[in-house]
Amino acid sequence: MEKNNNEYHILREITPLSEKDCFYIADRHKTEFTYPMHCHGEYELNFIEHGAGLRRIVGDSVETTKDYDLVLIATSELEHVWEQGECKSEDIREITIQFAPHFFDSLIDTNQFDRVRSMLDKARNGLCFPLDAIMKIYFLIDTLPEAKGFYAVTQFLTMLYELSFFTDEARELSSSSFAKVTQQANSRRVLKVQQYISEHYRDEIHLNTLADMVGMAPTAFSRFFKQRTGKKLSDYITDIRLGHAARLLVDTTMSVAEICYDCGFNNLSNFNRIFKRKKSCPPTEFRETYFKKKVII
Repeated sequence: MEKNNNEYHILREITPLSEKDCFYIADRHKTEFTYPMHCHGEYELNFIEHGAGLRRIVGDSVETTKDYDLVLIATSELEHVWEQGECKSEDIREITIQFAPHFFDSLIDTNQFDRVRSMLDKARNGLCFPLDAIMKIYFLIDTLPEAKGFYAVTQFLTMLYELSFFTDEARELSSSSFAKVTQQANSRRVLKVQQYISEHYRDEIHLNTLADMVGMAPTAFSRFFKQRTGKKLSDYITDIRLGHAARLLVDTTMSVAEICYDCGFNNLSNFNRIFKRKKSCPPTEFRETYFKKKVII
C-alpha cells in the first residue's frame, strides 16, 4: 500500500431522491452485485431476498449474509456495499429505500415517534434486523414498490414503526469510532466514562480510574457498565480502539504497526490476533478489501 491515499475515494452516490419526494424506492431482480463501495447523504433501508452468501460491508463490519438480509443505515457518509461473495442465486431481489434525514423533522420529537427515533439513533452505526423482524414486515416491503402517493408514505411509516419493536434484537454493525458517531447513553455516568474513553483510547485506561470518576467501587462499576451497555468494559475499550484502527487502515497509508501503537495496543501480534477475531480478517486483508472496493473518481 505505497500509493498516495489521495488517489482513492469512496464513491459518493447522488441518489434520485428529489426535494419533493418523501423517499425513493428501487426494486431490482439481479444475478450479481457490481456496484462499488459508496456513501450518500440519505438514510437507507436495504432488503435482500435469496442472497445467501453475499458479502456485506457496512463501516468496519464485514459479514456474509443469509437468505434474507435487512439493514437500516441512518447516517450520512457511512461507507457500505453488498458484493457477490459466495452467492450463487440466479434471482436475487433487492429493495432499496432511501429517504432524507429531514423527512421526520416534524415528527422526530413527538411521543408517538419515540420508538422510531430510538431505532434511528441506533441505526447510525448500521442496524441489521433478525429474521423475525423481516417476516413481520415482509408484506409491507414486498408491496411497497407498487404503492402510490399518500398510501405509500403511510405504508412506509407503518413499516418503520413495526421494525422499531425489534430495535433491541437488531445488531449494530459498524463500530461507533469507525462511523464517527458520538456516543449517546441514558446514564450520565456511563456517558461520562464513554467520553473519557473516546478521548483517551490511545492511553492505558484503568478500571479504578473510571470507577473513581463516577464515584463507584470498581466491581460495582464493572457490573453497572455491562448492564447499561451490554458489553464488558474491556471489550468496549477494545472495540473503540479497533474502530479507530480500522478507520486509519482505510483513510491513511500508515503501517499496521504504526496503527497498532497509535490506537492504544502495545503488542503487534496481539493486535493482529484481536483484529482478526473481531473483524474476521487480519488488518492487511481488511485494508485490501476496502481499497479493492474503492473507485477512482
